Amino acid sequence: MNHSTTGASHGPALPERAGDGTRAVRAGLPEPVKHEPTLPGPVFAAHFHLPGDPTGPYTYGRDENPTWTLLERAIGELEAPGQDGAETLVFASGMAAISSVLFSQLRTGDVVVLPSDGYQALPLVRAQLEAYGIEVRTAPTGGDAQLEVLDGAKLLWIETPSNPGLDVCDVRRLAEAAHARGALVAVDNTLATPLGQRPLELGADFAVASGTKQLTGHGDVLLGYVSGRDAEAMAAVRRWRKIVGAIPGPMEAWLAHRSIATLQLRVDRQSATALALAQALRERPEVTGLRYPGLPDDPSHKIASQQMRRYGCVVSFTLPTRARADRFLDALRLVDDATSFGGVRSTAERRGRWGGDAVPEGFIRFSVGAEDPEDLVADVLRALAESAV
Repeated sequence: MNHSTTGASHGPALPERAGDGTRAVRAGLPEPVKHEPTLPGPVFAAHFHLPGDPTGPYTYGRDENPTWTLLERAIGELEAPGQDGAETLVFASGMAAISSVLFSQLRTGDVVVLPSDGYQALPLVRAQLEAYGIEVRTAPTGGDAQLEVLDGAKLLWIETPSNPGLDVCDVRRLAEAAHARGALVAVDNTLATPLGQRPLELGADFAVASGTKQLTGHGDVLLGYVSGRDAEAMAAVRRWRKIVGAIPGPMEAWLAHRSIATLQLRVDRQSATALALAQALRERPEVTGLRYPGLPDDPSHKIASQQMRRYGCVVSFTLPTRARADRFLDALRLVDDATSFGGVRSTAERRGRWGGDAVPEGFIRFSVGAEDPEDLVADVLRALAESAV
């Protein structure tokens, strides 16, 4: 039995072909007990009663927690429905989850392939990997360019869609090529969420994500997770979590599980609005470099449509100058100038202000929230017009 399902009774089995909304609402719930809440409250415990030999699921709070168990089962039912051998582990943040895979699977002398256009913290990770004597190769996400540097690799790290450029690669093709060379494959599924794509079904060994973003969707929880189908590899990830102590608090885990119930509602609304916004931006002459995988003429659309069920909530585009981008952000009324993405309240930022992404000064990463589409699009068009002066 997987650790992630140990110690808590399973809820009623979902129909094999349950829809995403049904699955999100019911995921991870225990068997109903009279007079007990549908979703039990968070368990705040550093230790548990443990007479005799230390056996059983719950011994110490750094190893296991009943609130994590329910959340891990819920995420697993979204990332890997019907895959009995899959396991999910939750972490204190997305970077804790990313680090757990990289540092548990790689040793001195190994080779890892990372995307050159991935998440901003990956260069920091690269420096640490190299300090440990691990060779790091990079290639862009688009055009499946990572294929060219796979030979001899122990692990291939994929980020699709990429953040913030929104390029997409063919996960199945890359996974097959990596496995043929003896490499493991991890996919950062943060932008897509398991309702957008399921990397394990596409051949990956690990699906990794920041639950801080759209999975929980309210901008009030830091969380990460790893789902995997290889027992030995996941045991190493679990051991890394224990050693490092990169564990979520019970309250954060409970809030995350609570929030997953509305995931399908939020993702559908945000994806539809993101497409409407992207279509409106296409008509603006000052907007260049517009990217959204859901647009039929986007360079990533063909591959995205083959492996994604929803295209996400992030739209990226470039305004002519840094000053114009700053004026645009200042003029927005329904959009917060903030980093991160995936929340119910729309956010946007001039991504170049962080200095870690190879983007133009006027590059905007826009995260579409759950506002009325007409209101949000109107606010953006008004802000574009006002910022022109």
